[in-house]
Amino acid sequence: MSIEKIENNERLALIRHSVSHVMAQAVTRLFPGTKVAIGPSIENGFYYDFQLSTPITVEDLPNIEAEMKKIIDNKQDFVKIVLTREDALKRFTAEPFKTELINNLSADVEISVYEQRNVHGETEWADLCRGPHVANTREINSAAFKLQSIAGAYWCGDENRPMLTRIYGTAWETPKNLKAYLAFLEEVEKRDHRRVGKELDLYSIHEEAGAGLIYWHPNGGRMRVVIEDFWRKEHYRNGYEILYTPHIGKSWLWETSGHLGFYKGNMYSPMEIDKQDYIIKPMNCPFHILIYKNKGRSYRDLPLRWAELGTVYRYERSGVLHGLLRVRGFTQDDAHIFCTPEQMEDEILEVLRFSLNIWKIFGFNDIKAYLATKPVDSVGDQAQWDAALESLRKAVERERLPYEIDEGGGAFYGPKIDLKIKDALGREWQMTTIQFDFNEPERFDMVYIDANGEKKRPYMVHRALLGSLERFFGVLIEHFGGAFPVWIAPEQAVVIPVAENFNAYARNVAATLKARDIRVSEELDNSRLNAKIRSCQTRKIPYMLVVGQKEAAEGTVSIRMRDGKQMPPMTIESFADYVEEKVRKNSLEL
Repeated sequence: MSIEKIENNERLALIRHSVSHVMAQAVTRLFPGTKVAIGPSIENGFYYDFQLSTPITVEDLPNIEAEMKKIIDNKQDFVKIVLTREDALKRFTAEPFKTELINNLSADVEISVYEQRNVHGETEWADLCRGPHVANTREINSAAFKLQSIAGAYWCGDENRPMLTRIYGTAWETPKNLKAYLAFLEEVEKRDHRRVGKELDLYSIHEEAGAGLIYWHPNGGRMRVVIEDFWRKEHYRNGYEILYTPHIGKSWLWETSGHLGFYKGNMYSPMEIDKQDYIIKPMNCPFHILIYKNKGRSYRDLPLRWAELGTVYRYERSGVLHGLLRVRGFTQDDAHIFCTPEQMEDEILEVLRFSLNIWKIFGFNDIKAYLATKPVDSVGDQAQWDAALESLRKAVERERLPYEIDEGGGAFYGPKIDLKIKDALGREWQMTTIQFDFNEPERFDMVYIDANGEKKRPYMVHRALLGSLERFFGVLIEHFGGAFPVWIAPEQAVVIPVAENFNAYARNVAATLKARDIRVSEELDNSRLNAKIRSCQTRKIPYMLVVGQKEAAEGTVSIRMRDGKQMPPMTIESFADYVEEKVRKNSLEL
């Protein structure tokens, strides 16, 4: 990030924080009796939390904006006042959230208030705040902010505390930047995987049957088969073997792994089978370890690269569930690598190269690594951590991948690399994780026999490449906006007869293409041709094959692409060859 961009971000944070205070001032003017909580700047905007005596709806937002503009035009100064704890408590005696914040501050923290004073020096409004802010509201462009939405938020994020009303907004330095951001949000909304998933009939969620659980429809199922088949083929090519493990296991597995100690809140309650507790699995690693321990292992057996598309279940609060991106049941594209210390560096480099290659095939080329180091509480000796971290760093640098150090961000059981990808809209998504584990080999007493006949602990690396199929699918939908490359698309082509008397030829074309494993359908209803084409464009089908008298006579198809462009007519077999070549190359272009 350039110095200019850093400065710009700092400036925007000042503006947004200041606008949040202006909004709070406007709300308290318009809705007497309102109690204010907190109002920080956030990425791309700001929010403020309120306890209201009169409910606010989205219909009230324009009136609040108008009042904010009056305050801004009043050219109010932001003035910092430092108070003693006693004076601060007196000042905010009628504000329960402020008094709680003051009482929770440590003795050495400066307590400050920012007053908003009019041109006569009179205090119009004030709030407990450490700042900073702009000097005067004249620095806020009244045409460069917008209130966006209203949501509920628990005080301090605790569901046992009062529910507050949160108003979100965005603010920029210029109206031009605001306009560009709002256009970006419109594009985000168009690409929202929940919206596109419904339009293309890819999947559904049925709250009445269980929140956070995904139902894959035929179109989504076709895509999933394509992605899974590709995933398996690439894993075999890169020296992995595929495992399948049970969905449940005795609770001792997770007691041994340590998950019951630190992850219990995200695991579902045990079920009793034969008077013993069984748990539905939240991760696959204990099962892979059991397979490793099924027989004695020699250094000659290593490395072992084992992968699984394993469906796991983890409890998430209903408030954080979000379409495909945050679910309770998902298929993790999991892998575990067991190797000797001497093999560690090469294995990390290979798994990183493999991951980067897969992401680029799916059309993601803007990738950044985050190297997470040792936290305060951890297991494994320092030499192990140092060697593992060095192997991660070398792999990232050899691939010339931009990276940042995530100081202390490793798990307690080992350092890791997180890969974050940017989609077509420039949004960053955390996907791949390559994680060392010094914990489970010790807890499960994993060993191999080295060249000297001595027992040694193998190194264990967890690797989730796509993360989970559900989340990856959601990101993929939004990246392409539903206009998938032909090799992934649920429908690769559709045959459209110009009139009903060419339905027989359309069926013949479709049958020929299906015999070549091309995903094709026919539009044989009696709708008008233009209506059929519009319908297929809405479904984002890559190729529309229009057939009539000329095509039937010559054994050809006229090809219209989903973007409206025309391709030269082709014979049925030539078109099949063309699509097969696109699929073979995993082409991202039509």
